[in-house]
Amino acid sequence: MTRRAVITGIGVVAPDAIGLKRYWELLSEGRTATRRISFFDPSPFRSQIAAECDFDPTREGLSAQQIRRMDRAAQFAVVSARESLGDSGLDLDRLHRSRVGVVIGTAVGSTMSLEEEYVVVSDGGRLRLVDEQYAVPHLFNSFVPSSFAAEVAWDVAANGPVATVSTGCTSGLDAVGHAVDLVREGSADVMVTGATDAPISPITVACFDAIKATTPRNDDPAHASRPFDRTRNGFVLGEGAAMFVVEELRHARQRGAHIYAEVAGFATRSNAFHMTGLRPDGREQAEAIRAALRQAHRAPSDVDYVNAHGSGTKQNDRHETAALKRSLGEHAHRVPVSGIKSMIGHSLGAIGSLEIAACALAMRNGLIPPTANLHEPDPECDLDYVPLRARRKELDTVLTIGSGFGGFQSAMVLCGAGEVAG
Repeated sequence: MTRRAVITGIGVVAPDAIGLKRYWELLSEGRTATRRISFFDPSPFRSQIAAECDFDPTREGLSAQQIRRMDRAAQFAVVSARESLGDSGLDLDRLHRSRVGVVIGTAVGSTMSLEEEYVVVSDGGRLRLVDEQYAVPHLFNSFVPSSFAAEVAWDVAANGPVATVSTGCTSGLDAVGHAVDLVREGSADVMVTGATDAPISPITVACFDAIKATTPRNDDPAHASRPFDRTRNGFVLGEGAAMFVVEELRHARQRGAHIYAEVAGFATRSNAFHMTGLRPDGREQAEAIRAALRQAHRAPSDVDYVNAHGSGTKQNDRHETAALKRSLGEHAHRVPVSGIKSMIGHSLGAIGSLEIAACALAMRNGLIPPTANLHEPDPECDLDYVPLRARRKELDTVLTIGSGFGGFQSAMVLCGAGEVAG
């Protein structure tokens, strides 16, 4: 019998929205969480804005030892994993822990901790040969992104498959896709999965400044992220995490779990082209979309909503528009498409999971989040991007897509709880 994987719990740490309820309120209201960077003085940089999380680890239940040991991104992962488990109603004590696994995605790992520690051990950059005696005892955890998955696995006492996926900005899709595969193949009955990143640090800002990928619209942070708008000029950096409880369908039904959606299809492709560049025809993204739809046994015309990558760079938005036209045909002009990075910025590896969460909540509530700040559509981006205000629509089949540096192109198809029950 074919095993199927469903989402039964969601947890979120997002800019201006800690927790699932506040996250959905922000998205459905079309509010933006972008502002001037407060973590450090951003004035030397070209882009001085970001979407920051108002996150207090003590208030969120982490101990002093956990806070000392874990990078900010790891803290996000543990807190959102706990919320996802609570949301799922799972009683972990009734499970065989060897049938519970963890897969975490991240693009840049412990960026904040590594930069902070380098400043200390190099005496503010003065020493070429650093003095390791000044490093914190848990610095090794920051060097290995697998520590994120280990922290979540320790927290939930998971003895099944545990892994980290790092594929740039598609990590949040690819990690969940890998977890779904583990459930389908029978390696686990329950997976705690998702992605996390906390990249708002001087080194990250400097790197994106160097390639002019982030917007310099510092005088108007709330309206700086403008996917598909003619006046867009780069993305806004963000941070956050989203975690899910993914279960085998029969396992979920037997315990009477609430099912958000089935992860019915997932595919990833590479353009093997350029580290940061994209082919304008969107061919590889289109093939990932087609493959995900085939796996889900859905036709292009079945797609009710597309959650776009929508980074707000001219190159990506045009590439994505072309990919949707190539993969969905004429239906691309009929299906609503929106980009939530307009509200919560681009949290690199975490954003794919935050977008999956947005899709699941949109399906539950019958409401499509808008593309904020879309006032002047780019003539080359001529699809229905749901500008400014959320739109009511019942959703049974949702497509979410992502694109990442290195040429990664990923697509996931979610089918509604009604479809799962049939």
